[in-house]
Amino acid sequence: MNDLFKSVAENALYVLSFLAIIVAVFAVAVLLEKAARKKNDVREPILGTRKMAMIGMFSAIAMILHLFDFPLPFAPAFYKLDFSELPILVGTFAFGPAAGVTMEFIKILLKLFVKGTSTAFVGDLANFVIGCSFILPASVIYAFRKDKKTAIAACIIGTAILTVFGTAFNAVYLLPAFSRLYGMPLDQLLAMGSAVNPRVKEGSIISFVVACVAPLNLIKGASVSIVTLLIYKPLSPIIKTGHRA
Repeated sequence: MNDLFKSVAENALYVLSFLAIIVAVFAVAVLLEKAARKKNDVREPILGTRKMAMIGMFSAIAMILHLFDFPLPFAPAFYKLDFSELPILVGTFAFGPAAGVTMEFIKILLKLFVKGTSTAFVGDLANFVIGCSFILPASVIYAFRKDKKTAIAACIIGTAILTVFGTAFNAVYLLPAFSRLYGMPLDQLLAMGSAVNPRVKEGSIISFVVACVAPLNLIKGASVSIVTLLIYKPLSPIIKTGHRA
């Protein structure tokens, strides 16, 4: 815990920018959810008492799944796959986009308290932003029309955005940020990709993210989507007891 507070103090400016991004994403989620609620004539509070309790439960499950991450053979070991978005997508379909962004934030917050940060919050911000790039568009689409066909379309579009945005975000921000953080030349990071994946061309950040990052995001989005589509309908009556969707 002391290490976490020390990291916050040392990276205060970065933490503030992190919080500003969270607030901005949450504001977008609220505005889009209000539009969907107006269309569907839903009048209950966006974040009611029972809903917040359910958000806390889903966030805790997501945090536990986040801790059980694992590497894949086609990417360097610092890229790991986890399925923490599964309970968040299920909860977001039930309770809306604002709930989804809240769950992503609480998941990261719980992880920081349990495990701290080994990346000066860079990896934690990346996880939040990339997670929201999947959860937010999928939940917004589903919020406007809640049926099976829309749920399938929402998952497909969410996975596509996750794959494209997550890949671009790594190339433009995340890899350069890690290079600065660890004092490691970017070429050295890219070489770690070419060492495990022959499709990564030496010194090419584009081939690195296309060969290593894009498949990881695609696998994550597709697997989370498939499981959500299989389990959401049976779980929905239990999750939404006392809640008007």
